[in-house]
Amino acid sequence: MQAFLGEFIGTTVLILLGTGVVAGVSLKGSYAKEGGWNSVVLAWAIAVAMGVFAAGKLSDAHLNPAVTFGMWAAGKFDGNLLPAYLGGQFAGAMLGALLTYLHYYPHWRATEDANTKLGVFCTSPAIPHTAANLFSEFLGTFILLFGLSALGSDFASGLKPLVVGALVAVIGFALGGTTGWAINPARDLGPRIMHALLPIPGKRDANWAYAWVPVVGPILGGICGALAYQFMVG
Repeated sequence: MQAFLGEFIGTTVLILLGTGVVAGVSLKGSYAKEGGWNSVVLAWAIAVAMGVFAAGKLSDAHLNPAVTFGMWAAGKFDGNLLPAYLGGQFAGAMLGALLTYLHYYPHWRATEDANTKLGVFCTSPAIPHTAANLFSEFLGTFILLFGLSALGSDFASGLKPLVVGALVAVIGFALGGTTGWAINPARDLGPRIMHALLPIPGKRDANWAYAWVPVVGPILGGICGALAYQFMVG
């Protein structure tokens, strides 16, 4: 229960702050509108750091199924805890998205573009190309897990969460422009489900045809990144 709670709290913080900034720079009537990509990348990076800080005393603060599967594949995580971690991550992601929806409640009706509304909740490719988009998510998450492995499984301790946030930021600046750099299946799928369920005025479909890419790409990339670090460093 403690592990579930840690992942749930941390992921809720992560998704609320992350989707919140996207809503702020995207939705009509927001003072933050047109804040731009730099604001989004920096805010998501800080959101990750804050989520790790929030979860760190209750769990290993993975907040990301790709991290959990990567650490498990590298023998750094007890597989018996997989259900608690994954359950907490997806439940937290859905709650975080719900809170963002409620916080920006009047802005959904004021915003006419349905793609903008969807983009608050989940990622989409700048240029649709399945193989390239899958590789983008794979590579970004490979770098994430390689870096986290270098920090050690205690990356939630001390001030290490700030380093984790910096790692997420540089991945976003360098590699995120192609797909929006989900690099986290819960971050993308949980809010995507909430977009489909919530009564958002004038919304479109949740682009389910693309939804598997930011799930499969990060999981494969995370596993390969953790294993690559273990193979090279031991």
